[in-house]
Formats: sequence, C-alpha cells, structure tokens
Amino acid sequence: MAAKAEEKRAFEISDLYRIESVTDFAISPDGEKIAMAVAKKNLEKGESKTTIYITDRDGGKKETVMTLDWCSGLAWSRDGKELYFGTSDKKAKNKEKKGDYTSQGQLFRASAKKGAKMKAVTNFSMGANGAVLSKDERYVLFSSKIYPEAGADNELNYKYHKKATTGPVQAHVADSLLYRHWTSWNDGKREHIILFDTKKGTYTDLTPGDYDSPVFMLGGGNGFAISPDGKEVCFSSNRSKHPEANTNSDVFITDINGRNLVNITAKNEGWDGDAQYSPDGKYIAYKQQLIPGYESDMINLVVYNRENGEKKVLTEALDNWVDGYKWAADSKSIYFSAEAPGHRRLYNVTLDGKLTQLTDEVTVGAFDVDKNGGIVFAATTVGKPSALYSLAKGDKEPKQITHFNDKLESEVDIRDAEITWVKGAEGADIEVFIVKPHGFDPKKKYPLVLNVHGGPQQQWTNSFRGDWQVYPGRGYIVAFCNPHGSTGYGQDFTRAISGDWGGKPFDDLMAVCDTLEKLPFVDKDRMGAMGWSFGGYMMNWFQAKTKRFKCLASMMGVYNLKSMWGATEELWFPNFDLEGRPWNSEQYVKFSPSEYIKDFSTPTLIITGEKDFRVPYTQSLEYFSALQSLDIESQLIVFTNDGHWPNDVKSMPLYYAAHLAWFHKHLGGGDSPYDVRDLSLNRVFGKDKE
Repeated sequence: MAAKAEEKRAFEISDLYRIESVTDFAISPDGEKIAMAVAKKNLEKGESKTTIYITDRDGGKKETVMTLDWCSGLAWSRDGKELYFGTSDKKAKNKEKKGDYTSQGQLFRASAKKGAKMKAVTNFSMGANGAVLSKDERYVLFSSKIYPEAGADNELNYKYHKKATTGPVQAHVADSLLYRHWTSWNDGKREHIILFDTKKGTYTDLTPGDYDSPVFMLGGGNGFAISPDGKEVCFSSNRSKHPEANTNSDVFITDINGRNLVNITAKNEGWDGDAQYSPDGKYIAYKQQLIPGYESDMINLVVYNRENGEKKVLTEALDNWVDGYKWAADSKSIYFSAEAPGHRRLYNVTLDGKLTQLTDEVTVGAFDVDKNGGIVFAATTVGKPSALYSLAKGDKEPKQITHFNDKLESEVDIRDAEITWVKGAEGADIEVFIVKPHGFDPKKKYPLVLNVHGGPQQQWTNSFRGDWQVYPGRGYIVAFCNPHGSTGYGQDFTRAISGDWGGKPFDDLMAVCDTLEKLPFVDKDRMGAMGWSFGGYMMNWFQAKTKRFKCLASMMGVYNLKSMWGATEELWFPNFDLEGRPWNSEQYVKFSPSEYIKDFSTPTLIITGEKDFRVPYTQSLEYFSALQSLDIESQLIVFTNDGHWPNDVKSMPLYYAAHLAWFHKHLGGGDSPYDVRDLSLNRVFGKDKE
C-alpha cells in the first residue's frame, strides 16, 4: 500500500536530481522489446549520465547495454540485433588532427545486448546531428553546421574550423541578419544535410548554398527524411532573402544525389516543415502554418500525395496545435500528439480525416508506434514524474511499464494540483492549477507564489515540474494558469495576445489573483510572483502596473521592447506580435515596462543567461540598473555559460535556491538554508546553515 502524503517527507531541491528520466526510446521491429535511454543526474558533480536499457514490451526483464554521457536518436536496426544512436567519444578529443572526429558527436551502433561496445558509423569533422538511416541501412542522413564553400569535404571543413577558433584574432563577423541563434554564432557556417554512403565511404552535401537546410525547429525534429526506397530526400528550408524576418520555411524534395530539387509547398507563404514519408512511400506528411510571419499560427498536419501532388489537411477541425507525429505501419493513418486544455493528448487520424482521441487527463511527451498499432508513450502529471506507458491496440487503459522513480515517490511528498476556473478578460474561462504545500492545514494561511508561463504562446500543462514541488516543499502555495495567449484552448484564444501583451493576459492574471486571495488558506498579504521569458516580461509589467505582490522574480524577461527588437535574432516574432517595428508601432512604448520606471517599487530577483540571444541578457542588466538607481531592493544573477534555458544540473539548483531565499526573505514560508552569494554548489547544497 502506498504511503500517505502526511507520512512522507517534504520535497527538497536535491530530490529533483534523484529523478531518472527516459529521454529517448524505440520499439523493436518485432514489437517485443523497447530500447530506452535513461538520464540520471549527479547534483554534487554537476553532471548527467545516460544509460541505454533493453526491456520486454511490458517493462519486465531489463538489461543494461551501456552508459554514456548523452544519447539521442535511439533506433533499432531492421533485424532487431543492433541499436543506432547519436553520442560522442571523449577519448577522441585529442585525435582530431589524425582524423578521428568522434568527439564532435556522431552516429554510433552497438549490439542490442548487455555490455555491448559501440562503434562509430559516421566520422564527419563538423559532427552528425539527428542522423537517420535508409531502410536498407546503406545511407545515413544527418545535418551538420558546415562552411558552405567546403561542402561535405571533411578535411577542408576541419581546416576552416581550426583557423576560426584557434587563430590569434578572435572575432564574430556578419554581413546579414540571423548571424547568431539561441546560443551560438554562425560565423559563416550553415546547417546543411549530409548524406553518408556506408558502402562507398563518401559524404555528399545535399543542400549546397548559403541557406540553412534544414531550418531550426524549437522542440526538436530533424527537419529531413529519406524515402523508403532510398532514392529521395525531403527537407525543410527557408530560402527567402530575409529569413530573420519571416517564417516562410518550405518542404523540398531532391534525389539521393542532391539533384532535381522541387519545392512542394511554394504556394504557402507561412511555415511548412517536419516532413516524413509514409512507410509505403506513397505520401509525405508535414506540418503547416498559413499566416506569414506568425510563428504561433495554428499548426496542422497535411498529407501530400507523391503520385498526383494533391494535399489534404487532416487536423483542421481539432483547432489546436499538432506537436509530434508518426505514421502507422500500414500507412493508412497517423498518430500524433496535440495541445488540449491543460494537457497534451494522443490522437490517431486516418487519411480520410477520421479523428480518434487516445489519451485524456495526462500530458503526453514522446511516443512510438509498433507494427500492430500499439503505442508506447511518455506521460506525466503535476504529481507524478514522467514514465513510459503501453497502450496495445484496442485497449482502453494504458499500462505503466517503467518504474525508475518508484522509490522516490514512496518516500517524498510529490504534490498534485487542484484545478479551478476563473472568469478572465472578456468573460473567458481561465484554467488555474493550485499546488498546496507539504503538510497542508486548511485552517492555516500560507504565502502564495503565482508562476506565469513563457512563450507567450504556450501553456502550463498537468505535468511534473520542479517549481511545482520545490516551493510547496518549503511551505508555499504555488498557482499557475493559462491566460489569453495560451495554447490548448483554441487558436482564437492563442491569437488574442498578439498586439495585446499587457492587456487581456494581465487582466486575466489579476482576475486569477482576485480569486486566489479570497481562498481561506491564502495569506493575501504574502503573495509573490515569478515568470520566465514572457513570464519574466509579465513580472516586469507587474512592476509597472500593480502593487499587490510583496516580491517578484523575473527570469530571462523582456524589459525594454525597443532595445529588445534591436538585439534579438528571430525578428519575425516581435514584428508580428508587436504589430511592426519600433519606428512604426506604438506597441513598443505602450507595453514596454521600461516606459513606466516612475511606478516601480517592488523588490525583484532577476536571473538571466549571458549566452541568451533570444532575450539578450542586457534586458536584465537594464532592468537591474533601473531598480538599483531607484534604491529598490533587487538581486541580479547572470549564468555565465547559459542561454535562454540554464543547464539543468549545473545552474538550475542555484535558480531554485535563489528563489527560495528571495521568497523566504519577502514572503516568509519555510526555512531557507541557502546563501545564493556562495556560488560553490558543494557549500550551497551540502548542508544547512549552522
């Protein structure tokens, strides 16, 4: 019998790093086994290791294949005897001058049995990303950031790379926009698709020219695929003059030699990408957005008939974004995940548009489909870390098949969420999740932290997250909601935030706070708020527009809309969401927190990353300068080696510790043993203060 919550101890930061996560998995060709990559973190060492396991389909018998620093793209050989995966070989780091490039990340293979040894398949000097194999395993298709003039020449690319990174003069040079992206500078390189012929041992650049092919896809996906007969490749690329200012990615097809290039989506000026061939080779499925420049337009699933060129949209009636998808083995239907109110569900859709919902009250992550239509998928809720589940064809209820975190769940009070609905702006129903603290007593009053999501076009789902556990473990109520702009509630609701950043979403959040502070167990005089990215923007907007919070925590937040436009890389985003550019749209003044400095007064914790190119860290520096100049209590933390998402095991522990210290100081709540000025994790997390 499972222990009751009151019999378990409170959740601590260190418990997050006891969680083992399945990061990748694949069903064997015969449908009888599952290969899975499981990551385990070490807080003290600030590192993570990944172990590849082979289990029976029901999660029973388990064998350890090997342990690596990281693993991606796990796949079976067609005979089910070997595994393919992406990783790197640290031992090769000093051998590059001799032609061993496996430290850069390559495709490897290993026997699918206990204690297997891995062997490199590719050895490309610039690394092999997202590698996939042809059905007969002769060809390997991967992407790599190369020098276009070097093409697929291994030695020439390496020569250029060494000169650029080790010469006496180090500088970034650009003569066009999108010169850097997320956390890396382009420096003359482009993402290209490389074909490796394992029989001939040759590399071919299939997408030559000064373009990125494939385009980057937030949330993953290769952006390319090889046809079942091995004769054709499809990929996504934005070949417009100003790719930084538009979203016009198209799906191209080319033969296996990189000739006869055809754009099959040329008529659509919105985004097309993430294409996959059907197993029988008759169709290409891809995801599509119709509105040019709008990265948060409805994402639909489209099928292209390779014989007659006809296209059919399969998911329009769903009115929510399609995420990942996989073809059924018989090519007659497609399985996909999609946004839903407060969840992410699995569906199946036939080629004639018949839609079947397969899951409901959980948030689904990655999934795989076997030859008989059975599914294995990752799923989570607020109160349960992600695990794998199996749903055989015809079954109504899935069966949990991984139990890596059972011991943790039996010992620690992992809090679940209660859901309520609040009337927001224009009478809209706003979904609110409330996580009560460990040892909750309804007769007591507790401090509350409101957490606002980023995106802004995304949603908080019913899923496990450190914020939902660390703060309740220390005595705080945590509330999070999905205001206007959130996905999962129909495209009109998502679109409503564009051109209205500080309008309806702010009104929604204030209505939620009005409701929360009336709850008998909430201390309305001890309410704080936190947010990341757009959530950080909203913290800065709260600073300007309300005095109801005792403290704020702004992470990677937008502060000055004008300077943000001039420093971010994907200009299509502010151009659309702020309805123009700083010189022709009033949005950059109307909704910029920096324009309301005279109204600032709330103590604020600011966290950012020095390598954040999406919301440049200078936004946080500007904000901190303003607060300090006004003598408003504030603290700035800049992660030296991180971008928009701090490293989970090296930086996020300090993120949580800093929040707990800040909330403890301004809201009370549980004890806070952390001194965030002591950046040695061994001392910060080794023991409590004396």
